Amino acid sequence: MIELIVGNKGKGKTKVLLDKVNSEIKNASGNIVYLDKSTKHMYELNNKVRLIDVSGYPIKNADEFVGFICGILSQDNDLEQIYLDSFLTTAKIGEDDPTPVLKQLEDISKQFNLKIVVSISLDKEKLSADVQDSIICAL
Repeated sequence: MIELIVGNKGKGKTKVLLDKVNSEIKNASGNIVYLDKSTKHMYELNNKVRLIDVSGYPIKNADEFVGFICGILSQDNDLEQIYLDSFLTTAKIGEDDPTPVLKQLEDISKQFNLKIVVSISLDKEKLSADVQDSIICAL
């Protein structure tokens, strides 16, 4: 399952994402990973959540980012949730349509029984109809 938190930059998506991951860790039986573009939010995360600073890895495009996610999955059979902050930046999507990458992540989440929560700096209206059902919070 993939869930989206959407809204323009500065609307509070990261706070919503951090609150969600910190509340989910209490009930999680497996591992949780939080991917971000820096370690800025390290002290706001529960210490049981694994923070990965994606900027430290040589990811050049969205395909490499999806490969990076698969690499994380291959190393942790107990992984049950992934949180992606600053998605357009960390996934190297830029101004492109994020729908194809979100669909790939949806397929991965179904195949591996994994919950993926994504924060995207776009208005709800700018996302395609294919992903509208996945939006859990629009700011």
